[in-house]
Order: sequence, then structure tokens, then C-alpha cells
Amino acid sequence: MQDKNKIISAEAAADMIKTGDTVVSEGFVGNAFPEYLAIAIEKRFIKTGTPRDLTLVYVAGQGDGVDKGMNHFAHEGLVKRLIGGHTGLAPKLGKMALDNRIQAYNFPQGAIAHLLRDIAAKRPGSITKVGLKTFVDPRLEGGRVNAITTEDLVEVMTIDNQEYLRYKPFPINVAIIRGTTADTRGNITFEKECLILENLAAAMAVKNSGGTVIVQVERIAEFGSLCARDVVIPGILVDHVVVAPQKYHMQTFAEQYSPAYAGRLRVPVSLLDPLVLDTTKVIGRRAAAEIKNGMIGNLGIGYPEAVPRVASEEGILDYITFTVEPGPIGGMPVGGLSFGATINMECLIEEPQMFDFYDGGGLDIAFLGMAQIDEKGNNNVSRFGKKFPGCGGFINISQNSRKVVFMGTFTTNGLITRIDKGKLIIEQEGKIKKFITAVEQITFSGELGAQKGQAVLYITERAVFRLIPDGIELIEIAPGIDLEADVLAQMEFKPVISENLTLMKEEYFRPEIVGFASGE
Repeated sequence: MQDKNKIISAEAAADMIKTGDTVVSEGFVGNAFPEYLAIAIEKRFIKTGTPRDLTLVYVAGQGDGVDKGMNHFAHEGLVKRLIGGHTGLAPKLGKMALDNRIQAYNFPQGAIAHLLRDIAAKRPGSITKVGLKTFVDPRLEGGRVNAITTEDLVEVMTIDNQEYLRYKPFPINVAIIRGTTADTRGNITFEKECLILENLAAAMAVKNSGGTVIVQVERIAEFGSLCARDVVIPGILVDHVVVAPQKYHMQTFAEQYSPAYAGRLRVPVSLLDPLVLDTTKVIGRRAAAEIKNGMIGNLGIGYPEAVPRVASEEGILDYITFTVEPGPIGGMPVGGLSFGATINMECLIEEPQMFDFYDGGGLDIAFLGMAQIDEKGNNNVSRFGKKFPGCGGFINISQNSRKVVFMGTFTTNGLITRIDKGKLIIEQEGKIKKFITAVEQITFSGELGAQKGQAVLYITERAVFRLIPDGIELIEIAPGIDLEADVLAQMEFKPVISENLTLMKEEYFRPEIVGFASGE
């Protein structure tokens, strides 16, 4: 029998959440977040002061960096504890954590995605090597963000004489997730969404915890009218459905709807405007030089977004199959608040399965960002100064890819450069050095990478380093750069300098294409 009572208002849905509940929210950056439900919960709290003391669980960061997404939960008393992968796009919550106003844990994105499946199956947690020798390792910080966070949610285990981490399970009371269409029995399809994510795992985890699953959708269909193979979340897992106005159900926080992001049409990437020749393009070109035909790769946010653009310009986009951790395979990943979406993707899978592939060593190469590098080759992208973006999927990806390419400028905060006739000119040096004696937090362990014999490069606009057993070795500098003044003097430690130190190719610093497709 049809259950039209599943369709309720956003206000009624917010009333379902009780003080002290553990709530899992779904979304990825600006993709597929149940914004209408989050607004309703925020409004209820402002009006009534309830619910209070929530534990908010999430896999990927969800927000626009200002006030959307998880920023709606940043009210004193509404949240007691965070357990999530990334807070950079929810700075209001991140500040509450840094100010010791809420308890907070930062765990690898893939570990949380897998933990949802394990909670659903009532397994003894998620057991993995992901996070060893990073800040998540309980022998370092245990993923705890501040002083008021004291409970251990991850522990070291030894199995067959090998070390693992166990991320401990816990019941989850409520899921707030979203799809595109619901029928009157609560079956959910995702035809206009960019991503599937771990929505099914979250719904199962909550249902098997005896909790309540609430799904935001764009529209309602009659039962029996949906193709069974299109249903991602079966109605047996769904308690309530909320239909959102279009303005609160954007495909991403950047676009109302792009059929290309939903895999409904292909976009001619050859028509995209070429990147302007600046440091971003130079770094992207040098990174793209590492692409070999047949590779499977991953892209992080920021400077790595330049790699597929360069690859497209150079005619080598088909040499590599790019993947993004929330599930797209193939095509060209997009950036900004639509990061996670991909145009011309070949396939879309669920995020936990993508991390199965990553954790098992499926990636040939990963292009990732960097914020702080130290003399051991450690990379910190998760916490520095008063900023707490979190690790996201960085640990899963960087720890298990066969080759890792870290990308970023050599210094930051005020750096001004100019490119002239194949040379790089530093017009104003950045105030903050990125190559420092010791990173504030270990997001990538250089020690572990060296032990595994992992191929690791650190690419900047003026210098390229590689990981060696003794730390990092300088292997290239840009034409026009002075080794002593522009490189070594801007580092807090002296790297090993290669006996075969060479210049980065002058072609990277010229407006014409480099010629990667011809093997140059």
C-alpha cells in the first residue's frame, strides 16, 4: 500500500530531531546537500532553542565557505560534537571547534564513508591502514581537534604483525540526505544529481540504528512510475520525504542545474577557454608532464584543478582517466563550489566504493595540494595557524596512490610573479614560507611514503622536489630563478640538492602549447 504520509513539511522534519541526537548529513562541497532541511533545523533552533547538543557526522565538507551547508548548524548549543572529514567550507563550525566551543574530530573522508557501511552492518568498526603516522594516529593526535575533545574514537590494532587503525562505530539517530525524485513509497532516484555519494550507506546505518531517515527531493512521482534500476535508496529505508523549492535544491552551490554534471549530455571540452599563462598554469603544466598514457588518476581541489585543463589544451586528456573521490570516473572534473562534479564522465559509482579502489592501491597518480612541507617530506593541508580546513579525502588518496604530485606556490600571502620570455620573475615574495622545519600537523607522512618507496613530487612555480629516504631533494628550478635568493633563502631548512639539478622546461613559461601530445 502507498504511504503518502511519508511526505511532510521541512518544519515537521526538523521537529523529528531530538536533543542529543547523532545526525548524519550528506553532500560534497556544494553538491547534493539538503539545504532546505538544514535551514529548517536552523530556524527551529533559533525559534525554540531545540534541538540541542547534536553530534553532527559527515563524510565530506559541505558548504560555500560563507553561510550555506553545514554553516547553518553553527549556533551555540545546537551542536555538541563534530565527526567529519573537512570543515574548510563551513568556517563557522570550524571556528567553534578551534575556540573549544564544541568537541571535534577530523578523520579521513574515506574512513568515515566506510564506517557508515560498517555501522549499518553492525561490524566492530572500520579497520584500515589509512591514517597511520598522520595526525589521526592516536599516538599523535587521534584526530582530536581541540582540548575539550578527549574520547578516543580511533585505536591502533595489530593483525598478522601489521599495524592498523580501528575507527570505532556508534549509533546514528537521524539522516538528512537528498535525491531528485521520490515516489509515494519513498523510493529515491538521483537522475539530476551530480553524485550518489554514500547516501545509501548513511540511510542503512541510521535505519539499522533504529533511527529516522529524512530525504529532501525536488519532486514526487506516483508509486510504480519510477524505473526500479534507477532507485538508489529504497523506500523501506526512508521514513520521511520533504519536497524543496527549486532555489533550495540547486544541483551545486554554483549552478541550478547542468545536464552535463548529471551525465545527460557531453560537452566539447575543446571549446573551453585556455588557461591564462600564470603560476597556476606553470604548476599545472609541470604536473601534467607526469601523465603517462593509460594512467588512472585523482584530482584534489585548488592547483590540481589546472591539470585537466592543461591536459585538454595539450591534447592528452584521453591519456589519463581522472577520478574524483565522490564517485565520477573519466571526463574532466570541475572546480569551485561544483568540485566533485565531472563533465563527460564515463561512470558514476558510490563514494565508499571509490575509496575501496583508492585504499587498495588502484591509483597510478594523484594530484593534490600542499600548504606546509617540512624537511622530512611531511605535507600539512589540514590545519595551520587559525585555519582548520581538515583532511578530507587527502589521507586516503596520498597514502595509497603509487605516485603523488603535491602542487602549490613556493610561498604565500602576497606573492606576486611575472612570466616574461620563458622566464619566471619574482616581483614580490610571499610573507609566509611553505617549506618549514616542522609542519604543524602531519596530513601526509613523508616517513611512511619513503618506507613504502612511494614516488612523491613537490611541484611549485619555481622549484621541484622529490621525496627521498633522507627527506626531500631539489631536482629542478625555474628559468630566471636564483637558487640561493629565490629558493634556499625562502626555506627554513636546506634540502638535499641533486647533483643533476636541472632547469624546468622553458616551454612551461611560454604561451604556446608545450607539446606533450608529441612526446616533448
